[in-house]
Amino acid sequence: MIAEETLVNLLKQSDTQAKAFETLVDTYKERLYWHIRRIVLNHDDADDVLQNTFIKVYRNIDGFKGDSKLYSWMYRIATNESLSFLKSKSRKLGVNNEELQERMVDNLQADVYFEGDEIQLKLQKAISILPEKQKLVFNMRYYEELKYEEIAEILQLTVGGLKASYHLAIKKLEEFLKED
Repeated sequence: MIAEETLVNLLKQSDTQAKAFETLVDTYKERLYWHIRRIVLNHDDADDVLQNTFIKVYRNIDGFKGDSKLYSWMYRIATNESLSFLKSKSRKLGVNNEELQERMVDNLQADVYFEGDEIQLKLQKAISILPEKQKLVFNMRYYEELKYEEIAEILQLTVGGLKASYHLAIKKLEEFLKED
């Protein structure tokens, strides 16, 4: 695997940019897809957001200063693209965020790409009612197994705040699953 710093340098040079971008996509597409998918829940929507994410990365690579890791920067773009997509979708449908989340979870059963069982559906329903920040932190910590320091870099929040958000999310999920 190519070193991140080398990849960034190759991405910023016109003669090596195309091949370097291909390497970037191959390296990160699966991780970013699942990160996005946990936010937007639908496979087709996740594909669209992933494509938009890579377009933004490609267009803005010259603005990447290296203050964070490349994948943290891309995760931040993917997160922002996902949240913007959801806001746009809720506006188009004329519903608030809670109603949109409910519809998305209900549609999971019909999604041929969703391989979860009844327990996974209950967990997704529980996750969908969490506030946005808690949902992001829970997904990144639980599913993606990212360290708090990595999540802090991606979301540009403090580690202490993230730990509190994760703890609150766990408590709310436990309560929801007990009631259900």
